Amino acid sequence: MELMQAIHTRRSIRKYTDEPVPDEMIKEILDAAMMAPSAGNAQPWQFVVVTERERLDAMADLHPYLKMVTKAQVGIIVCGDLSKEKFAGYWVQDCSAAMQNLLLAAHGKGLGAVWTGITPMEDRMSAFKTMFNMPEHIIPLGFVPMGWPAQEVKSTSRFDESRIHYNTF
Repeated sequence: MELMQAIHTRRSIRKYTDEPVPDEMIKEILDAAMMAPSAGNAQPWQFVVVTERERLDAMADLHPYLKMVTKAQVGIIVCGDLSKEKFAGYWVQDCSAAMQNLLLAAHGKGLGAVWTGITPMEDRMSAFKTMFNMPEHIIPLGFVPMGWPAQEVKSTSRFDESRIHYNTF
């Protein structure tokens, strides 16, 4: 898939088939995520790959917008690792860039995925940290349920000239 096509056609997919996602494909998607830029090249990310059916099903209660996880074949938690930060607070931007790479890579492989936010919601952060035994310096940014899509979402342009300002606001 050509890059601009991937950017213009990637959408949040919340319905999945029962077909498993190969481990090698997950590794390739994580490799793409780790190619993201980061402040000072700190790469302050950690990833938790969730493949156990019981654990995925239990996650539906962690977050009000996570019901689709019971049909996903895999999920990935993108986390910030504060011990790897070079510049305090930039982990959110760095991990968001990794998240976008992850979503585009999944789409490029033909998978469906959706970014569900965790940070900055304290209740969600606490629930994920507890369920996945995360140390204090690890902060869950977001969770991506993914699988082979069982839905097709049409893509329309979101370009809005009124949002563009040159040289000054």
